[in-house]
Order: sequence, then structure tokens, then C-alpha cells
Amino acid sequence: MNQPPIIVAMTGASGACYGLRLLECLVKAGRRIYFMISQPAQWVVHTETDWQLPVKAPAMQLWLSERLHAADDQIHVFGNEQWSAPIASGSHLARSMVVCPCTAGSLSSIAQGSSRNLMERAADVMLKEQRQLILVLRETPLSVIHLQHMLSLARLGVVIMPASPGFYQGATELNDIVDFMVARILDHLHVEHDLQPRWGMSL
Repeated sequence: MNQPPIIVAMTGASGACYGLRLLECLVKAGRRIYFMISQPAQWVVHTETDWQLPVKAPAMQLWLSERLHAADDQIHVFGNEQWSAPIASGSHLARSMVVCPCTAGSLSSIAQGSSRNLMERAADVMLKEQRQLILVLRETPLSVIHLQHMLSLARLGVVIMPASPGFYQGATELNDIVDFMVARILDHLHVEHDLQPRWGMSL
């Protein structure tokens, strides 16, 4: 785990399975993770999955570490009001951040630089420091407002990655669909994986 940590944030859009699978894969790849999850996202996790995340950050950190068989100190969970967290400053070591899934509201707040909570502030730091920010938007249909925010952020170098899985690899179950999207995220993070065969390879 000598590489910089990766920031993963989950907001309250449907599609909690994407964010949880991303956590699993990053742990398996030996990457350190700075993790945040909004209160609405915790409700979505409980609604859409069998994961029973504790509410408080320290308990959640222990629960995730045990559930994902993470190494000591591999996962750090920060509360959304924890302004003393390292990711609130441009001096932190993380060079990549993924918001997965990302609500349209979070997209709007990031585009406007609101920084009303730690997740928004961390994203704002990535923008001002010109580091990698990936937003896995989970919304449909998209309004003109959404599209304008996406264009503004894309012009700043943000990777806008709507949760639009492909089906050409013969997906037969939900996990295949989830892995398609997570594989695309890992590719952009330059994290090695074997979730899906490459196009033109074993298709």
C-alpha cells in the first residue's frame, strides 16, 4: 500500500452496489481508501443491499475493514462534517476521487463549488489542485441543468461517467452489469483488475 490513497464517496442515488463493489475491488488491489458516505446513501445501502453499515464513522470503519478483509489502516472513514479530515486540504496525498454513485444534487453542488460538507469540499480540493475527479452519475432523464453542470465540470477535466453499463459481454446476472461499470472506473484509476475481458479479447 505504498501508492496514494483513493477517495471514494457515496451519495444517495440508487445504485449503491456500484460503490460497494468498487470498495471491494480497491481493497483487493491493495489500495488505501478514504471513504465518505452521506446519510441518504446509508439509507439506500440498507434498502438495496444486505449491508448493515453502522452510522458512526469509527464503527463503520471497523465494520468495513472486517467485511472486506482489509489490512490494518487500509480503510479510513470520515464523517461528512469532519472538517479536520486530511481530504479537506490540498496538502493531502490522495490524487484521485470517485463519487459513486453521484446524485444530480451532488453534481450541482460540486459544479458550483458549494463545499457545504466534507464530500463537497474534498471534490472542490480535487478541482482546485487539478487532480482526478470521477463522478458516476446515476440519474435519468437528464435536464438541461444537469447537462450544463456536466459540461462545466468536463471542461475542468472531471470524468463524467454515467452509470450506463454495456451488455455486449453476455451479462447474465446483476453482478456482471455492476462489474462492467466498476471495471471502467478502475481503468480510469489505473488499478489493475480482471473483472471483464477487454474488447476484442474472448468476446
